[in-house]
Amino acid sequence: MQVQLRILRYDPERDQKPEWRTYTVEAGPMDRALDLLHKVKWEQDGTLTFRRSCAHGVCGSDALLINGRNRLACKIRVDQLGRKISVAPLPGLPVIKDLVVDMEGFFEKYRSVLPFQIDDGRPPVRERLQSPHDRERYDDTTKCILCAACTTSCPSFWAQPSYVGPAAIVNAHRFIFDTRDTGTEERLEILADADGVWRCRTTFNCVDACPRGIDITRAILEVSGAIVGRGS
Repeated sequence: MQVQLRILRYDPERDQKPEWRTYTVEAGPMDRALDLLHKVKWEQDGTLTFRRSCAHGVCGSDALLINGRNRLACKIRVDQLGRKISVAPLPGLPVIKDLVVDMEGFFEKYRSVLPFQIDDGRPPVRERLQSPHDRERYDDTTKCILCAACTTSCPSFWAQPSYVGPAAIVNAHRFIFDTRDTGTEERLEILADADGVWRCRTTFNCVDACPRGIDITRAILEVSGAIVGRGS
């Protein structure tokens, strides 16, 4: 069948502002949005620019605004989208060209929450043991693939770009509740800032946008609860 694919195009070297361009492509119901983008680039317009890598929903590089919602282009199919599909870059981030956005600010916020294990004690002889129960405590937030779909779907981030954002908080959660880690207080202090967890308004956009099904709002509330409970 034929699908009308509208893509928001922008080349800063020649365009004053982004504009929509429509391409007609042949597609089957099980084709993914990424397949359609490939057809446009390979068969109709080689200047189209977008990111993609694994194409299996693991790397997170092809997160886009598809039919008005943040999704991974490699996971969403034609039978889920219909014959009229719109594709735009993730909202709230500077556009470099076409569907490629500047992710440096996003990763700077990610790095700011110390997303790595901190252990000031003597290293064990073999490995740092942990019970299955303790591991389960933060299992959900280990699934993040840093696609930025959650952060760029957040109205609080749109209103205040200095907000650290859901993705950074999720990755802080992963270590805050890890019993092998000793950097909890430092991370909680960082997230207690005005641009930390308190900017979350629990709109649940992030949960809806997450391609990995992470309960992001719950994770944010657990971190804010840990901040409040520090003195008790």
